[in-house]
Amino acid sequence: MTSATPRKHRSFFAYASALLGLLSLMAVLCFHFPELLTSKEFRAVYNETFARHLLLVGLVAAFILGTLAILRDRNKRIALIGVGGATLAVLLGGTNVQFDAIGETPYSLGLDWFVISLFFSALVFVPLERYLGQRAISPLRPGWRTDVAYFFMSHVLVQFILILVTASTSTIAGLAAFPSLKAAIQSLPVWAQFLIAVFVADMAQALLHRAYHNIPWLWRFHAVHHSSREMDWLAGSRIHFVEIVLTRSAVLLPLLILGFSASAVNAYVILVGLQAVLAHANLGIRFGWLEYLIVLPRYHHWHHARQYEYIDVNYAIHLPLVDMLMGTFKLPRDQSAWPQEYGVMKLETVPHGIVKQHLMPFLKRKTYDDYVS
Repeated sequence: MTSATPRKHRSFFAYASALLGLLSLMAVLCFHFPELLTSKEFRAVYNETFARHLLLVGLVAAFILGTLAILRDRNKRIALIGVGGATLAVLLGGTNVQFDAIGETPYSLGLDWFVISLFFSALVFVPLERYLGQRAISPLRPGWRTDVAYFFMSHVLVQFILILVTASTSTIAGLAAFPSLKAAIQSLPVWAQFLIAVFVADMAQALLHRAYHNIPWLWRFHAVHHSSREMDWLAGSRIHFVEIVLTRSAVLLPLLILGFSASAVNAYVILVGLQAVLAHANLGIRFGWLEYLIVLPRYHHWHHARQYEYIDVNYAIHLPLVDMLMGTFKLPRDQSAWPQEYGVMKLETVPHGIVKQHLMPFLKRKTYDDYVS
């Protein structure tokens, strides 16, 4: 009788090295082609010195973690990707790449936004979910590659998404002018405008969100988001491109019509980015009464629960008050209760992979052999 060869566990060092090595290579390309690969809007958030220091950290960490994985004989091929990516980044100039003043181009990719956002999101949430997670799941759980691809798409194409959203809302906003209401809102302090903007935007988002669940052709787009079988900080990135444009348009439109100040809108945009990741995160912390004040992981996880009694509840992304007003608020009385399973009710209706999932809403096909499971 022969015993089966034990399967090696995935090495965190190897995969971390691969991630950092590839991100470092992308960062060097951003230094070489800043007009084409970096977003003008995001460049205003950081400076060149910060970017060079961050690149240095990524290069050193990729080499160290990759070398340790190779010496431990753990996922050598993955580790070599990290070491190789970091080596190529150094050969292409590393932290010493020089460039002239960044010129203007009609369009650019947000590769810098992707690199920095993924680096810090992973740096914060991977350890948090490791030690405070409700479920013991690996960062490399099934489907993580698909979700990284969605994360890449939404960040790199940020300027094109903004163009589409702006084009879809500016004309309508221009037709709906309420000078007295705008003046009243703009007379308020920024913190008050921010609070009102959060409520208004969340109400608009929740109404559209409920439409996604109840109108069949809209559900085909939204089903992609609900197809994640595990919930963590990265799962929230799985959103169809069409849904991104529709949702951001629906949220931005009332803010434009009502005339909120740029400071209030920018503060709201920051909140959206933070809370969207937090709401999907695998964090088992008990927040008590705060769950009735702001949307936290357990609240939104029940929206993703694969249970019939929860398929039409908890649409808000910021304020449970919105669901209370809509009559769609629902949480178990037991504050320790969490969903046992996530995903769409009919798994066979959503295929694997970002390309097939993007094509799915436009096809007549109802089921797939290679589906999320």
